[in-house]
Amino acid sequence: MTPWHALALGVLQGLGEFLPISSSGHLIVMPWLLGWPVQSLAFDLALHLGTLAAVLYAFLGDWIRIFTSAFRGLRAGRPLAEPGGRILALLAVASIPAGVLGLLLEDWADTTFRSPVLVAVNMAVMGGVLFFADRRAPDGGPPISDAIDISWRDALLIGLAQSAALVPGVSRSGATISMALFLGHRRPEAARFSFLLATPITFAAAMLKVPEILKTGADSSVWIGMIAAAVVGLLSIRVLLAYVKTRTYAPFAYYRWLFAAVVLTVYFLRR
Repeated sequence: MTPWHALALGVLQGLGEFLPISSSGHLIVMPWLLGWPVQSLAFDLALHLGTLAAVLYAFLGDWIRIFTSAFRGLRAGRPLAEPGGRILALLAVASIPAGVLGLLLEDWADTTFRSPVLVAVNMAVMGGVLFFADRRAPDGGPPISDAIDISWRDALLIGLAQSAALVPGVSRSGATISMALFLGHRRPEAARFSFLLATPITFAAAMLKVPEILKTGADSSVWIGMIAAAVVGLLSIRVLLAYVKTRTYAPFAYYRWLFAAVVLTVYFLRR
């Protein structure tokens, strides 16, 4: 892999991990479209470490407040009484479905699911889901704050939606944001909870796969991809959080449909 390929894939990972357009789908399809060598799964994981660093940095202040609040509740003997403790519990509940299914379907996710046609179909279908979910999103209301008001039921349903992203083309952020919108949460709140939820599941997956990276080694291309994913991922988080305060997710649905149409057209022309 050349440094330019690594840079391009890192940029795609940084964009696709947090914008609802599927990072895994792009990492599978773009080399196929452009005739690049297929990168290893270890390289894909290294890119996920880059976006993990991005989301940790973007929400560092939030995590400090969450853990400080949770510690206060723990010391008082009421761990769920403080907002931080409740948010940690909600994130844990929401992370369970994807964690369990990820272990069960790991081999399929690494082989059977890596098909450009499957990616295109999932991109199109989830584009429709996102489009209709966005139309249900409530407008107006009090000024938007950083507070997260998610029920236990909603956390579990959003977690179930996240597990669908094991199939490339679905998009982890797209699935979780769509479910949150269907449940009546506003666009910024849906994005914020989705980004916080990305941290534990990405961290857990990375810890399971880090030995593979250490075994294969990290050359300059790997570092280029990781840094690009981290920088672009951080920008994507900040841009999306600002964007959805006043605008809809509809353009991302349009992009998904266009991307799916291009992939399917190329596939049938090559046959």
